[in-house]
Amino acid sequence: MFTHTRKLQYNAKPDRPDPLMARRLQEALGGQWGETTGMMSYLSQGWSSTGDEKYKDLLLDTGTEEIGHVEMISTMIGYLLEGAPISDADVAGDPLKAATLSGMNPEHALVHGLNAGLTNPNGAAWNAGYVTSSGNLVADMRFNVVRESQARLQVSRLYNMTEDKGIRDMLKFLLARETQHQLQFMKAQEELEEKYGVIVPGDMGDIEHSEFAHTIMSFSDGTGSKAFEGQVAKDGHKFTYQEHPEAMGGVPEVKPADKRLKNNQG
Repeated sequence: MFTHTRKLQYNAKPDRPDPLMARRLQEALGGQWGETTGMMSYLSQGWSSTGDEKYKDLLLDTGTEEIGHVEMISTMIGYLLEGAPISDADVAGDPLKAATLSGMNPEHALVHGLNAGLTNPNGAAWNAGYVTSSGNLVADMRFNVVRESQARLQVSRLYNMTEDKGIRDMLKFLLARETQHQLQFMKAQEELEEKYGVIVPGDMGDIEHSEFAHTIMSFSDGTGSKAFEGQVAKDGHKFTYQEHPEAMGGVPEVKPADKRLKNNQG
């Protein structure tokens, strides 16, 4: 069950409207690594978690917080779009307004009525393909660290794209929460790796050709990866280096397809 509180988790009001910054903020809302991706990933992972309640609650707490972040950014975008030009008539004789209109995300007016949408800055719709919820907690926690890292990186870039103190205040809060989320998911990942091993999935027995599992193969004319030779991997084994990987599979001899398919295969 979810409930909603009208008060935002943190301040989300700019000093003044700025339709161009509204467009940029769409990445943090509906881009690949934005808050919607975090919200749906963590909630989905939590709902599918059937093991330790410690990790289930951590995921659901964080996913629910991300709903609030979606609301904050959506609210901020709405404020930034107040009074934005929507037609050529609105910018007649005003070069600054004309530049603003040309730089705006047209979907803000055309599709969303000067409100936020679940898209990136160029209008590409957010999609569930950005979500990871594998049922394997080690794999999911690793994804979560990456998601929070990318989100924090992009929010830091957004911070440097504006001088608006109100926007920066909200972004400072989001940066701090993304710090916390990275750290908590790293800690959960470490604990889970200690319990289940560092390779996903673990406990594979003899179903892999383990002689190839710790060999770095050189497939480029660069030699930098040779520096890892002899170093100890996280699972305790040493890396070897193969400068000239062998083609072990032979030449394929696949039979031509049915002639009715017109594949021109001879």
